[in-house]
Amino acid sequence: MSENITQTAMMVGRPAPHFIAHSTNGMIDLAAYEGSWVLLFCHPADFTPVCTTEFISLAKNQERFDALGVELIGLSVDSIYSHLSWIDWIEDNFSQKVAFPVIEDSSMQIAKAYGMIDETSVNTSTVRSCVFIDPSQNVQAVIHYPMQVGRSVDELLRVQQALIATFEAEAATPANWLPGEKTIDTPLDRMFDQPAGWLKRILKAQAS
Repeated sequence: MSENITQTAMMVGRPAPHFIAHSTNGMIDLAAYEGSWVLLFCHPADFTPVCTTEFISLAKNQERFDALGVELIGLSVDSIYSHLSWIDWIEDNFSQKVAFPVIEDSSMQIAKAYGMIDETSVNTSTVRSCVFIDPSQNVQAVIHYPMQVGRSVDELLRVQQALIATFEAEAATPANWLPGEKTIDTPLDRMFDQPAGWLKRILKAQAS
């Protein structure tokens, strides 16, 4: 197992690596986002087909993230000039404005800190990583997609809403949970220290 994969797996539940960087909306200081949820996501390269469809979809759904109090921050190893040119190109060709900031990470320091660089790759392109950072600036979830597979924005929203529903609460979400459905009202630290039949009772209650 590569060092980056191990590092990313260990990141959940730990403080998000701090960064200050140039972006399409000016300087970005992660510390300034304390108190808000942040979805930090990276893409392999500007002006590529899959990445363009992802940015259009994220931009179209930004109001849904805004309603949840979630800040979107994009990132790739491309330059700020490439980012700005690409965003303008998207607006000119698809009539879609991209309002969220996109970070320039040509040094790859941020991507490496978050385990977004595939050490086995023949180039320095970032994989399609999504890092969910809570209001206390701890990492709550990390999702990686291969370069050839585009992300589902609906799934990102579902995961984000599940994290919000269970944040600082003695609750968990069952398989295939959707916003508005019941959560499992059992403290996670006592999940496996229960009398016989506890799981059956919980599942029955969820189905009712």
